[in-house]
Amino acid sequence: MEDRLKNLKKVMNKRTFADLNFSDQHQKAIRQKINQQEESDEEILLAVMQLLVHEKTGHELTGLLRGRGIQKFENNEGLLYTLLHRLEQSGCLQTNWNDSGAKYYWLKDKGRKLLKKAEQKQTKRRLVFKELLEG
Repeated sequence: MEDRLKNLKKVMNKRTFADLNFSDQHQKAIRQKINQQEESDEEILLAVMQLLVHEKTGHELTGLLRGRGIQKFENNEGLLYTLLHRLEQSGCLQTNWNDSGAKYYWLKDKGRKLLKKAEQKQTKRRLVFKELLEG
């Protein structure tokens, strides 16, 4: 478990859950729901853009997203290609077909600027959340 999650658990045990008792069945049900939660669209978009700093095919991208634990495209890669097409239409992505028929995607300057903004926003969110938990 990551340190920040351990700290969260400690703080919550001391403050929030001190007087609460959950049955084993209830705890198991909660864990299952947590494991079944899907990634937010914002998190997925950020991950896709981070991976496309360097040229990738859609197939490579799917594997790398799976490696990050993002499984939204596992049984429906069409969703990924729809997202890539939208990013291309918005001017964030550059694409090119190679001689073997593979399509490659990578971020254009506009996409890199948006990625930088999104990463800064995410960092600020983490800092605020950390401050709230530790304060």
